[in-house]
Amino acid sequence: MRIVSADDISRVLTHAALVDALHDAFRADIEVPARHVHMIPQPSGSEAKLLLMPAWTNSRTNGCERLTGCKVVSVYPDNAKLNKPSVYGSYLLMSGETGEALALMDGTALTAWRTAAASALAARYLSREDAEHLVMVGAGALSGHLIRAHSAVRPIKRVTLWNRTRSRAVSTAFALHAAGIEPLIADDLETAVRTADIVSCATLSAEPLIRGAWLKKGAHVDLVGAFTPKMREADNDAVRRARIYVDVRASAPKGSGDIAIPLKSKVIKLADIQGDLFELCRGKKKGRKRKDEITLFKSVGTAIEDLAAAMLVWRRLRN
Repeated sequence: MRIVSADDISRVLTHAALVDALHDAFRADIEVPARHVHMIPQPSGSEAKLLLMPAWTNSRTNGCERLTGCKVVSVYPDNAKLNKPSVYGSYLLMSGETGEALALMDGTALTAWRTAAASALAARYLSREDAEHLVMVGAGALSGHLIRAHSAVRPIKRVTLWNRTRSRAVSTAFALHAAGIEPLIADDLETAVRTADIVSCATLSAEPLIRGAWLKKGAHVDLVGAFTPKMREADNDAVRRARIYVDVRASAPKGSGDIAIPLKSKVIKLADIQGDLFELCRGKKKGRKRKDEITLFKSVGTAIEDLAAAMLVWRRLRN
């Protein structure tokens, strides 16, 4: 079994190639069972969480053997007291023919790559083809990936970065500059969003940051944070004004407050969700229809994305 580090993943992947791999995966014969969640009582009285996210190919894809994968994520809230991360992740890739373990991959790195690529895949259908100005809301670990991924599918010429803590935005901007990207740092989020062609959000905000009144005609909103039903990044007006798409119809309405809260308050209905990545990639639903419409994509993540990324890493490591 091969151990695949975060550096190995970064060495063999490109965002453009991964976007294409995800597109193929959403069209392929891949089984994605429900996520398994197990609560683990801790001596402190808190609960840790173990998440298992399996997926497998039912047939050979692109001439490759059948493959099975499972992401294992542990969430231990008490780790902060030990100066350790609260979340750890690993991805186990196995032969779908024999069950043999092939590789153990850095799950955190793999998740960052596939999450950004899924947003870019959606943007390929939903953002304007001439989108040039990207506003990145949030300066965490995902921000660089999202900027590069969106730039791989659209002719981005201007990147504006906003973060609640400006010092974090500055440090992230320096890191991006070293990679050849020169973002501007915004102090006023409203002013930045009002001129954005694409607004990508990856934050831990519990309250809406993006106001619908700020969105110009033709804008595309990419919501990546807000990964619990009580968190949200966009307000009711943004959801109401936009044509809404999600990564997976079955999970998005329950997995994020960006969809769950306006559904519960009847601001939108389930019928207002226009499509998901399966439908877009298979041509069953259309993406952007007019240049002046506002589109919104909500990502909650799915095991098919992890498997697609792991398969691409595996193929490239073997070549």
